[in-house]
Amino acid sequence: MKSVAVYCGASIGNNDIYRQQADAMGRALAERGMTLVFGGGHVGLMGAVADGVLRHGGKAIGVIPDFLANKELAHLGLTELHVVKSMHERKLMMADLAEGFVAMPGGYGTLEELFEVLTWGQLGLHPKPVAVLNVNGYYNHLLAALDTMQQEGLLKIENRRQLLEDETPNGLLDKMLAYRPVTVEKWLTPPTT
Repeated sequence: MKSVAVYCGASIGNNDIYRQQADAMGRALAERGMTLVFGGGHVGLMGAVADGVLRHGGKAIGVIPDFLANKELAHLGLTELHVVKSMHERKLMMADLAEGFVAMPGGYGTLEELFEVLTWGQLGLHPKPVAVLNVNGYYNHLLAALDTMQQEGLLKIENRRQLLEDETPNGLLDKMLAYRPVTVEKWLTPPTT
C-alpha cells in the first residue's frame, strides 16, 4: 500500500487529542513511505494530517474543488494539489489515487466519504482496505450501529468485517496492510411463486 486517502474534519474539534492523532497519522504515513491523499485543505484535522506528513518528510496530495480553493482554504505547501470542478470529481480522484482509506474524526462529509468507499468495496468495485481511526472512542457508537445492522440481518458479517478499526495510526496501518478482500455475493434471488 503506497498511498492512503484520509477523510477527516475541516474543523479541529473540541478535544486536542484529535489534532494530536491527526499529526500522528501524518507521521506514521511519512515514516512508512506512504503518500497521503486528502481533501486538499489547510484547515482543521485535514490540515493537521497534511502538516504531519510534510513535517516528517512525506508526500501529500490534495484534491480540492475550485469553490473551496477560491475561498483560500487550499493547502499551498503540498507535494501536489489538484483543483477540480466538483465534490464528485474530488471523491473519484481521491479514490483513484489511494490504495486504502482511513476515516478519522469528522462530520457529515467524513461519514459520507467513508460509507461511499465501503459501499464500493461491498459491490466489488475495489479491493482496497477501508478503516476508521477510533480516536478517543469517537466511532464507538457508529461501530455499535454497524454491529446492530449485522445482528439484524441487514448487513452480512463479511461486509461488517470489511471495516477495519484501531485506536492508533500504526496499529490501523498494520491491519490495512494485512487486509485481504473477501468477495460476498450480494445479489438477491427473485422470489419464486
